Amino acid sequence: MKYTKKIFLFTVVFLAMYSCSTKKDTIVNRNYHALTTYFNILFNGEEVFKDGIEGINKGFKDDWFEQLPIEPIVFDDRKIAAPKFNNSGPGGGFGLKKKNSTTSDESKEQTPFEKAEEKAVKAIQKHGMNINGLERNRQIDDAYLLLGKSRYYSQRFIPAIEAFNYVIANYPNASLIAETKIWRAKANIRMGNEEFAIETMNLLLAVTDSLEVAFPDKIKEQANTALAMAYEQSDSLQKAKKHLRLAARTQENNVQAARNMFVLGQMYAKENKKDSAVAVFNELITFKKVPHKYKIHANIELAKNVFNDSISSTILARLEKLIEDRENRPYLDQLYYQVGSLHEKNDSISLAIAYYNKSIQSKGAEDKQKSYTYENLGNLYFKNSEYKFASSYYDSVLSVSADDLSLRVRRVKRKHKNLASLIKFEEVVTINDSIVKIAAMSKDAQEAFFQKYIDNLKKKDEEAAQLRLNQIAFSGSSSNSLQSVNKGKWYFYNSQSLGFGKTEFQKIWGNRKVEDNWRWSSNATFGASDKDTLTAAIKDTRYDLASYLDQIPKGKGQIDTLKLNRNEALYELGVIYKEQFKNKQLAIERLERVVTLNPRKNLVLPINWHLYQVHKDLGEIAKANIYKNIILTEYANTPFAQRIRNPDKEIEEDVKLNDIEVSYKEFYYLYKKGAYEEVVTSVNKLLPSISSSKLKPKFELLKAYAIGKHLSKETYKEVLEFISINYGNTEEGKKAKEILNQLNK
Repeated sequence: MKYTKKIFLFTVVFLAMYSCSTKKDTIVNRNYHALTTYFNILFNGEEVFKDGIEGINKGFKDDWFEQLPIEPIVFDDRKIAAPKFNNSGPGGGFGLKKKNSTTSDESKEQTPFEKAEEKAVKAIQKHGMNINGLERNRQIDDAYLLLGKSRYYSQRFIPAIEAFNYVIANYPNASLIAETKIWRAKANIRMGNEEFAIETMNLLLAVTDSLEVAFPDKIKEQANTALAMAYEQSDSLQKAKKHLRLAARTQENNVQAARNMFVLGQMYAKENKKDSAVAVFNELITFKKVPHKYKIHANIELAKNVFNDSISSTILARLEKLIEDRENRPYLDQLYYQVGSLHEKNDSISLAIAYYNKSIQSKGAEDKQKSYTYENLGNLYFKNSEYKFASSYYDSVLSVSADDLSLRVRRVKRKHKNLASLIKFEEVVTINDSIVKIAAMSKDAQEAFFQKYIDNLKKKDEEAAQLRLNQIAFSGSSSNSLQSVNKGKWYFYNSQSLGFGKTEFQKIWGNRKVEDNWRWSSNATFGASDKDTLTAAIKDTRYDLASYLDQIPKGKGQIDTLKLNRNEALYELGVIYKEQFKNKQLAIERLERVVTLNPRKNLVLPINWHLYQVHKDLGEIAKANIYKNIILTEYANTPFAQRIRNPDKEIEEDVKLNDIEVSYKEFYYLYKKGAYEEVVTSVNKLLPSISSSKLKPKFELLKAYAIGKHLSKETYKEVLEFISINYGNTEEGKKAKEILNQLNK
């Protein structure tokens, strides 16, 4: 018995040692290494690979305002790694690391894909059974596939392709050969070799059809998705749409199928095929087991692609229902925005504004969504000529899109910049009008006006102070559980709130006696620091009637300056509304008001010129003739009168751009030599032939400089006025205006 046990033990040890060999092609060796490869190494590698995929899916943030990528991952094209060859192990030449190799990166924490790659390498090196050129371990092809996929997600596409090629070359009959070819195609797409990927995928599907081989639905779905990626990258959108449709048929992978359908709908929408887009998004909504985010955004996309009123009302009702569902709270900002957009399309502007504001105020609203909502609100107010409100909303767009350099944000920035000068001039008009009006009042009327203002100010301050104390009491009673038991509902029972309230009161009012009229500054005693005293004194001046009365301008010179600045601002507003915003009615209102306010002499001619042009453009010929006659009679020798007598005709430019530039250089050299009269004559001869050239303002300004050198100051100013008015949006027009301002000082 004793000897039997020894023999049995010896046999087991011998068989174990024998089966460990990777050089013996026996059934024991093959099964032993296959089992240990999978259960000891490969299983763990596949699990950590799944963790990596899950991390990508959780970490990837879709930009729903742009077309989604078919595969939810974005690689950096600058980080494509070259292979590191190693010919010492199984599968040499594929960058496999030796198990005892060390690198400088070992101290860094490995990513899940690096860990998976390490497991795959270990399985190949430790359990590979390459005997006489044939691999006898049936798990090694799986290890190479895992190796390639791990490298793919580590953005090492060349080594990944080599691993896939090794499987295809050495395991042509493996069950995973089709999947390997799909992954190789995806790696080639990432490398910019989409033509090769298309060729191999079409060949794979064509051979399958010709041999009537039944590929699993999962493989067909992956192949069509890869083909769609390749065609999209090669800008063959029609074929990309075809394969997205084919890929979405089986729905083996619910997440990828939903994504494919969503991208397909976006492609139709981009081509303005709204009916096809609506059909796709409706189909996506009916899919079973689709992630909720795709259904929500499919409904949102439906709202974007509405093409008739009946669909609009249906979508509107559906969105309202989604808003009521508590499950959709994370999407409220986007749902409210789309409801507002539909109301705007239906000309229900008040409802649109209400829903846009709800979108902005939604908890967790994202910055990009806010930027679109702010922009729409700004555009609504802009269309309604409420430019100050529009500017504030455009400013909000820029504040939440600080890092966004898209064309859309740059356009908003230009709008906001254009509105800045307009708002500045409007504020000058409003403020100066108010001051001039108050200055014209009697002393009693001034006192009554400011006393009413002070009373309203006190009332608002008291309401704000009481609200603040109530908030302090509420937050103190709810947040501090260690307060004494004498804390009650009224804030005076809360010692923490009471102490804070006293401090706030003293900062604002100082130490006051309990008496009537305690708010008067004469009743204040300040025992705090000089800073507190100064603060209280500054606060009290807000309620001091005398301080307001002292600020009213009394001298005629001061009031005349206010009127002068107001008139200048009104003129500038008229020009801005006319030239930049094409709002002719507001331009007329501002310019006609300046006419009634006795403007400076140098403004009279340009005001009449602009009013003549605006009324003429509106077809109001009778009104246009009024200003036309003023120019022809009172300013007969000016360029404006000459323009009216001889209006420019559309003349085909018969001088090439290069010739124009040469001419400008010649005239400029003449100007530098002091030949001013010759410059003026030469420019006048050339101007009719370059009427449509962008360089015309440069010649006009050069002529003005020459006139300023040899003719009178008044003539020089007239020519500069002509340039500043007719070419106001150019650099030359702005320069002419700057010189005019210097001359008028």
